[in-house]
Amino acid sequence: MIDTPAKPPKHTASKISLRALDAANFFLADVRDGLGPYLAIYLLTTLHWDAQTIGIAMSVMGIATVVAQTPAGALVDRTRRKRILSVVASLLIATAALLTITWPRYGVILGGQAMMGVAAAWFAPAIAALTLGLVGPKALDGRVGRNETFNHAGNVFAAVMAGLIGYYLRTEGIFVLLAVMSLLSSVAVWRIRETDIDHELARGKGPKDEPENPEGKPTGIRAVLGNRSILFFALACVLFHFANAAMLPLLGQRLAKGINAGASSAYMSACIIVAQLVMIPVSHLTGKLAPKGRKRLLLIGFAVLPIRGLLYTLTNDPVLLVAIQILDGVGAGLFGVLSILIVSDLTSGSGLFNTTQGAIATAVGLGSSLSNVFAGALLQRTSYNVAFLTLAALALVALAVLWFFVPETSPQAKKDT
Repeated sequence: MIDTPAKPPKHTASKISLRALDAANFFLADVRDGLGPYLAIYLLTTLHWDAQTIGIAMSVMGIATVVAQTPAGALVDRTRRKRILSVVASLLIATAALLTITWPRYGVILGGQAMMGVAAAWFAPAIAALTLGLVGPKALDGRVGRNETFNHAGNVFAAVMAGLIGYYLRTEGIFVLLAVMSLLSSVAVWRIRETDIDHELARGKGPKDEPENPEGKPTGIRAVLGNRSILFFALACVLFHFANAAMLPLLGQRLAKGINAGASSAYMSACIIVAQLVMIPVSHLTGKLAPKGRKRLLLIGFAVLPIRGLLYTLTNDPVLLVAIQILDGVGAGLFGVLSILIVSDLTSGSGLFNTTQGAIATAVGLGSSLSNVFAGALLQRTSYNVAFLTLAALALVALAVLWFFVPETSPQAKKDT
């Protein structure tokens, strides 16, 4: 009698690696997004730059990310050195943050933002790849929801600390906080055990017995560009983030008018805290509901953005403006989880998960960077209300693209219909 070979044991990650992934998401929360609206406040209240120059500075990180994002995703698909490259990216951001306050000149600040942009391009595909490589595709929905929950909790912590530092100390201390969180994120990533990472799973590879390129189908970036659903999803992301990215920096500048830098930093922290507190339960719930349907949930996230832009024009009360950030929490919480899951669905078995993730992140970065330039120039020539209403109108276009041209991708939801 011939014994049947035993199946290899199912890949499972250790608790140490999964907890390290939790910590990495917590500390990377503030790191991967850079200085964001705090940079706008610093440039306005401390360096006294005008709105258009601030818009240019705010866009540099996004432009650098756009240039680096797709190559970063492709590199994540190919390399097994995901941990060490993540550590290097974190250290680059820490260096750029400290240079911004120790040598606050125009060229240095723009150069630092470019450095941050290149480094930040690595994180979205790298964390997604590490997650997929640790837990596999079947557990991805819940794990991405958990990642985003820790990410938003980290943002709440960073925003509280930034508000306290900006109010009681100096705005420059916020940049030091970013550098410290960068160092802590490096330690967390390094604690993920290399032996727990399945690098084939991490790039969305299909079963080993499937051919690498069946029937001569397009590979690499040609496969991404040839997928109609991916292209329309990327377009929706561009429009959504073009409408969204400038709203919070514009709100920060509006709140900073007529008050000191410490108070404006505190208000900005309140805006971020409110949104991030909402994102924590929204992300957790999205991870649980996502298997039943991705698109309907994401439509909710897209729909709240034009409402938010309109509401900003209806009041000058700082407390009400902060309260409106609840809608930001709903939209961002949904998008953060669902965008990763939709890309995973669309690239299942292709080995192009991170390449596509990088391409989608390029679209997001493109929308974000152009948003700040556009909004800064528009504000220079019109008013805050005109800028907010224009961005709200663009958000409606993004909603229409998602509604009419992006299909449902959840395997379970498609089976149920």
